[in-house]
Amino acid sequence: MTTVDARTGGREVAEVLAWSRALWEPLMRSAVDRLPESMRQIAGYHFGWWDETGQPVHVRSGKALRPALVLLCAEAAGGDPSDAVAAAVAVELVHNFSLLHDDVMDGDETRHHRPTAWTVFGTGPAILAGDAMLTLAFDVLSADGPDAARLLGRAVLDLLEGQSEDVSFERRGDVAPEECVRMAEGKTGALIGVACTLGVLVVGGRGEHVERLGVFGHSLGLAFQHVDDLLGIWGDPAATGKPVYSDLQNRKKSLPVVTALASGTPAARELASLYKQQAPLSEGQLARAASLVDSAGGREWSRAQADSLVAVGLSALADAGPTPRAAAELTALARLITRRDH
Repeated sequence: MTTVDARTGGREVAEVLAWSRALWEPLMRSAVDRLPESMRQIAGYHFGWWDETGQPVHVRSGKALRPALVLLCAEAAGGDPSDAVAAAVAVELVHNFSLLHDDVMDGDETRHHRPTAWTVFGTGPAILAGDAMLTLAFDVLSADGPDAARLLGRAVLDLLEGQSEDVSFERRGDVAPEECVRMAEGKTGALIGVACTLGVLVVGGRGEHVERLGVFGHSLGLAFQHVDDLLGIWGDPAATGKPVYSDLQNRKKSLPVVTALASGTPAARELASLYKQQAPLSEGQLARAASLVDSAGGREWSRAQADSLVAVGLSALADAGPTPRAAAELTALARLITRRDH
């Protein structure tokens, strides 16, 4: 597990994420309990708190990086992380609203090694549960005032625009790399960026802290998407909880794929032919498609972009003059994003 410099008093990443969850999860659970029962049941299943019948279970969920970023950025700006708990919960609710909808739109049948909510409860109920989570996010955030709500609202609109572009790309064969980057900036960069700026804003931060930590978060978000897209092709299903080559089977126009398709190489032409095939790709064809993305340069490009973006983000973080422990722990989280396996 990634570690941080002991001289700063920084904690290991696992400890930071456990500390973060201990702060925000009680409020998250109490908020979800206010949902109508049918939506509450789906939300709790999606979060891994209980099974499809409502019986308590413990299912490994995501790392919950976004609420940790909210809390650490509040501390980095000299504030008390406990004052940013509502913002952390709101960001995590928005993230999970998007996941519920993404699973439906992408037809994904597994998440975190178990059936996705829509496959258990139905498409309509899962969509409505996602809508309820989005509404709940703004209800929770209302304690932090209208500026925080407006900031999150703009990020949600950017996220929705990015998701809309992502869906439209699946019907097109001529997506340019710069379009794909713009899509990722909205779909992923916007919410991770606002996680950092909200953390600063709700503890009274202004000016340089908001701007610099916003750049840190946005850069981190785009790096996160690059790594996510790499895992969508080459990730180990035992770690990701999704089938091998899942993005290729879904013909996703992800960052490495679009870059490979735009390379003008023989590999690009063969990959384009596979992507135009209407029937599901066989295991052999999926492995071949992954090899073509690699040989056309898509894999190397996305890896280099992720590393470069993290460097840009860390430079902005340093320029913000954060408190030492928060700086060390934010740096460790940034490093984790480019080295994660799920």
